[in-house]
Amino acid sequence: MSTGRQFFFGIDSLNRTLGHGVAWLTLAMVLFMFAIVVLRYAFGIGPIWLQESVTWMHAVVFMLGGAYTMQRDEHVRVDIFYRGMSPAGRAWIDILGVVLLLLPFCAFIIYESYAYVSASWAIREGGRDAGGLPYPFVPLLKSILIVMPLLVLLQGVSLLAASVRGIRGVADTDRPSGT
Repeated sequence: MSTGRQFFFGIDSLNRTLGHGVAWLTLAMVLFMFAIVVLRYAFGIGPIWLQESVTWMHAVVFMLGGAYTMQRDEHVRVDIFYRGMSPAGRAWIDILGVVLLLLPFCAFIIYESYAYVSASWAIREGGRDAGGLPYPFVPLLKSILIVMPLLVLLQGVSLLAASVRGIRGVADTDRPSGT
């Protein structure tokens, strides 16, 4: 396998591994929510940090699950035309979508988020409420605003390369499956 294909294989593997890891976070959310309810109604206590952590976990699931969803080709799109197209036609749609929409959108999110995330690190931001998540959890979580578009951007480049190979008639037999 060429170095370029190894790179794209690595991107796919990274996003697949992150996706599987983030899926376990949904179980943690359920368990944390259960603990919150038990603590509140059985013992009359409700740790703010525990409640905030569920909100943040929910955000992490969506933010880090995006590239995984794209890697598995399970993202939302209008399939009315796409599914009836030839593989080459789908590859062209994917190429145009990545180049004209995905790459500029990811670059925009990174550009717009950078100052916000940097400020969070600079002021050593903690939770807004007393007893909330301490530093460095809030800046780490806000950093996902930059990590998410980077992962999606990398996955878009991998999709772009696979689409170009598809148009050239090169089979992706060594490309990892979505599972």
